[in-house]
Amino acid sequence: MTQRTLPRRTFLRGAGACIALPLLDAMVPALAQSAAPKPARLGFIYMPNGVARNFDGIDFFTPPTTGKNFELSRILTPLEPYKDVLTVVSGLAHHQADAQDDGANGDHTRATSSWLSGARAKRTEGADVENGITADQVAAAVIGRDTPLPSLELAIDLNFLSGQCENSYACIYMNTISWRSPTSPLPTENNPRVVFERLFGNGGTTAQRLALAHENRSILDSVTEDFARLKLKLGPSDRAQVDGYLDSVREVERRIAAVERLGDDAGLPALERPRGIPDNFGDHVRLMYELQWLAFQADLTRIVTFMLGRELNFRTYPEIGFNEGHHGVSHHGDRPEQIEKLARLNTYQTDLFAEFLAKLEATPEGDGTLLDHSLFLYGASLSNPNLHAHYDLPLALVGGAGGALEGNRHLVFPPETPMTNLLLAMLDKVGVPTASLGDSTEPLRI
Repeated sequence: MTQRTLPRRTFLRGAGACIALPLLDAMVPALAQSAAPKPARLGFIYMPNGVARNFDGIDFFTPPTTGKNFELSRILTPLEPYKDVLTVVSGLAHHQADAQDDGANGDHTRATSSWLSGARAKRTEGADVENGITADQVAAAVIGRDTPLPSLELAIDLNFLSGQCENSYACIYMNTISWRSPTSPLPTENNPRVVFERLFGNGGTTAQRLALAHENRSILDSVTEDFARLKLKLGPSDRAQVDGYLDSVREVERRIAAVERLGDDAGLPALERPRGIPDNFGDHVRLMYELQWLAFQADLTRIVTFMLGRELNFRTYPEIGFNEGHHGVSHHGDRPEQIEKLARLNTYQTDLFAEFLAKLEATPEGDGTLLDHSLFLYGASLSNPNLHAHYDLPLALVGGAGGALEGNRHLVFPPETPMTNLLLAMLDKVGVPTASLGDSTEPLRI
């Protein structure tokens, strides 16, 4: 049977499901007819409460050498397999996060709100918030127009944690790193079930889909007939690729359902924890990364922001023996034992990021892999958290950006260079040249 050409936007449909497919060989002829460039995926991974360093000789993030073939730092060691697409950027600052002369506290608030905007958050505890459009949303307005979801805003902590905000600033400033406009913050989602339904659910109620999970049935069961018809149009390699992709979707769905059943068995009050959220930080992060991987494969979105936690969070990480509150440990008082604890946590965060990168690298796409066609910013908006320092920020770029970015480099820029200059350069690398952003002066030469 002659293999037929499929459009790039091919879906498997059924009751309560709409499953977009990854790029297949059968789609290539259709894609070849289009002269439009294929933009890279763009991701921003935010580390809360800074990294393990002081300004007296202890620095577990910044590489000890510069230039090509640099030596990795402890926190970045898990990225060794991806060093060819890794560029560490040092010396940058966020001036709009500084206290300046307004007399207010709010370093953690401004750290969050300025990270992708380079703007200074308006002092208000009301609804009249104002910040600045963020780099992810500048990109979403251009390359996000061609995908079902212009962008995804993900997080690990709850959208609102009562009592964990700073005086003079509304909590929303700390709850998100994404702003569609200066007055339009975008809420984050931390529940894997909700994200899964947003990516793959189409019709039916949440209760109906949860019933499927409790009956150990899959949202994929409803697309079986559609998939059988599609197989007639696919060659052997495409059939194998779709089978593997759907297996991955089902595995993520199974793990979310297992968490939900565990919550039921525990008999917890309904408001204790939303359904589908693992208690274990690592399990939660892995699920959220896998959902991003699936979304990128199917081209459901090309832009993701992911907060590994909120500033000021007091989370513990017992799986790595970190049993004190995160924020408290970040104020290490220059005590080596406290900095060591923070280094252990930061390295764990990078381990989880590296697992995600492994999935991207193992996923073929076109003439390369998903990682080759992606660009991620991984880092924090505080360098020395003990001092709330907003300069010499810990930042790393990972991914090939479709061949637009050289890796295996540690670049050091003059002190106080605006971080927004890096964001301009990133936007340019993914085909969204932008004249200015926040307090930028010019695109960084990377």
